[in-house]
Amino acid sequence: MDVLTIDGLTVDFLTGEGRMRAVDDVSFSVPRNRTVALVGESGSGKTVISQTIMGLLPEKAQVTGGRVLFQESETAAPVDIAALDRKGAKMRAIRGNRIAIIFQEPMTSLSPLHTIGDQIGEAAELHRDVGPQEARELTREMLRLVRFPDPARALDSYAFELSGGLRQRAMIAMAMICHPALLIADEPTTALDVTIQAEILKLIKDVQAELHMSTLLITHDFGVVANMADDVVVIYHGRIMERGSAQALFAEPRHDYLKALLNAVPRFGMAEGERLVPIRPIEPHAEGFLKKGRSERACAAGAPLVSLTNVTKRFTTRKGGFFLGKGGHSVLALDTVNLTVRRGECVGLVGESGSGKTTAAKAVLRAIEVDEGSIRYDCGDGPVEVGSLKGAELLDYRRRVQLIFQDPFSSLNPRMTVNELLMEPLIIHNVGTAEERAERVRELMRLVGLDPRFLRRYPHSFSGGQRQRIGIARALALNPEFILCDEPTSALDVSVQAQILNLLRDLKTELGLTYLFVSHNLAVVDYIAERLAVMCRGRVVEIGSTRDVVENPLHPYTRALLASVPEPDLNAPLDFAALEAGRASEPDLWPEPYRLVDGVRPALVEVESGHFVCAPGLAGNSGSLPMEAAQ
Repeated sequence: MDVLTIDGLTVDFLTGEGRMRAVDDVSFSVPRNRTVALVGESGSGKTVISQTIMGLLPEKAQVTGGRVLFQESETAAPVDIAALDRKGAKMRAIRGNRIAIIFQEPMTSLSPLHTIGDQIGEAAELHRDVGPQEARELTREMLRLVRFPDPARALDSYAFELSGGLRQRAMIAMAMICHPALLIADEPTTALDVTIQAEILKLIKDVQAELHMSTLLITHDFGVVANMADDVVVIYHGRIMERGSAQALFAEPRHDYLKALLNAVPRFGMAEGERLVPIRPIEPHAEGFLKKGRSERACAAGAPLVSLTNVTKRFTTRKGGFFLGKGGHSVLALDTVNLTVRRGECVGLVGESGSGKTTAAKAVLRAIEVDEGSIRYDCGDGPVEVGSLKGAELLDYRRRVQLIFQDPFSSLNPRMTVNELLMEPLIIHNVGTAEERAERVRELMRLVGLDPRFLRRYPHSFSGGQRQRIGIARALALNPEFILCDEPTSALDVSVQAQILNLLRDLKTELGLTYLFVSHNLAVVDYIAERLAVMCRGRVVEIGSTRDVVENPLHPYTRALLASVPEPDLNAPLDFAALEAGRASEPDLWPEPYRLVDGVRPALVEVESGHFVCAPGLAGNSGSLPMEAAQ
């Protein structure tokens, strides 16, 4: 029996420029107790379909054709959701009760003013006809089902006190508390790191099995599809291109669009020099000021450009969160970090959320001051201490080192045009005349594959991939030497991600750039980085050439990260049971000689040529190089 049947659905948006068709004659079904994946790029119509099913379409959207039939049991008569009043009592009885949804970003879906217990319990009070006390008990039981570490305490916690993974668990608990017949999961793991993603995927599978529900999984990640879906529907520009069983589509993709999406996915073991194939490639050609060079002073290619030596950073919280109690608490964000980035290379920095990756990048940028240790940068006259730079020297350093942010939308001022955004750093640093600045801005747009005619537009009028290219152009405006890339592709779909990764690789070659590439996706880092450093709880636990670390991971934490990456291959499923039992992010539970306990200083030991691992138990051996290991 099919719980959901979509038959010829057509949805139009009424805009100032006329009628725009977002969904065009779409038909597919979701059988009972099965998972159907709806796959496509951003803007393909996936979310509009989910909004139609939930009765949450915006006012400007109209269902102009087709039916959305919901049948929760064999005895119940099917209900055409598309024909219901979106604000009517019948739709409210279905929404959140018989059909539930998990949104992509839990922080924007959870109220910051109400406790988790109140928000989840509200759904039970609305739909299950229970009182506040019974709703609280049901909430506690649901939090236990989604494996909150302390369900009773979580009831009185607020969303901002929870980690990203726990917020998503709270969203799942809210969706599940009424035992729905259909769960819509709209990109439920896009913003999560790989280990938390694996936990959430297993959780959805477990809850689905326990409650016997159907799932419509909306995603662009083919690794997630391979591990979760029974059937797959591929959509492009509002139309279905291909559909069938996951087995059939992975074994023999037929439509060119599906083949193109699969070719855009970074995967382990790609051949030397092999490139991802984006659907819309960009070929940058540096010209003008970007080709003229940055400065007469520059260290030689291959020489150390940035060196972190025994860098330590602590943060003191004024109030504890979910894990920390209510008193102040000191968090060790960086613990004796040693890392060197050579001129002309890309070093990948990977680890879970909270491992210290972004803190290390901010320390290099001098956006935060470190407590101990030194960060040295070679401008061409020898290494200088970054923390001691002042005045003109600091301004010169700011020009040489730039940052590409994770979320391009929140990092671009919505009140400024693209021209103003790209012109701003040139004005601040007093670069060139007005005419030269205007030409530089046009050159930057051409370099990242955007039409200079778009300069008068605002950020909201661009897609996510286009906004990220604007962010890259802004980072290149001052012709830097060293770029910190902080999760630059984590929020992008696979085809746009391939586009951006190829662009960064080509810019590195064309302009002689050096990258520190921060990410939680090891497949992405494997594609773009020559060397790889793995961080956990503020410590570098393994470092070496990317190929050595990926093919022969030594540290248990590195092995857990690699095992958590979902591959777009039905023959390589995630081992959920092993991941759950591993507890790989707990340093005091690591096996010897890797175990770290409070008071023990992390020491990097050279186990193979150029391949170092944090193993305090081996630190006394002759191979121990705690200071020079990252060189």
